[in-house]
Amino acid sequence: MYNGLLHAHSGLRWVVLILLLTTIFNAFSKKKTGAWTAKDKKIALFAMIFTHVQLIIGLVLYFISPKVSFAEGFMKDSVLRFYAIEHISLMLIAIALITVGYSKAKRATSDAKKFGSIATFYLIGLILILASIPWPFRNLGAGWF
Repeated sequence: MYNGLLHAHSGLRWVVLILLLTTIFNAFSKKKTGAWTAKDKKIALFAMIFTHVQLIIGLVLYFISPKVSFAEGFMKDSVLRFYAIEHISLMLIAIALITVGYSKAKRATSDAKKFGSIATFYLIGLILILASIPWPFRNLGAGWF
C-alpha cells in the first residue's frame, strides 16, 4: 500500500504542477481584458481539486511513511526534518492559499478581480509547492517520479 500511494503522490505532482501553471497563465493572460467564463472556473476548480487530492494522499503517507520520524534528534537530520516538518507545513500553507484564492474568485464582483485572485494566490501557492517538493537534486531521498 505504501509504495502505491508513494508512486501516486509522486506522479500526481506533475498533474498538479501542470494544472497550476495552466491556471496561472490563463489568469494573467485574461486579467486585463478577459471575461470570466465557465472554462476559466473549471480550470481553477480542477487545479484546486487536484491539490486537495494530493493533500489527502500526502496526509495518509505522512502517518505511514518511514521517512517521517519524531525520534530523538530528528531535527538534526535534514531528511527527517524535511519530511516531518518542512514539507507538510509548506504544502498545507500552499493548499490553503490556493483554496482562499478560489473562494475569493468565486465571490469577486468583477472579472478582473476574479482573475487577479486566482493569479495571485495560485502563484504564491505554486512557489511554495515548488520550494517544498523533494526534488532529486536536493538529496532528500526522492526521485523524479
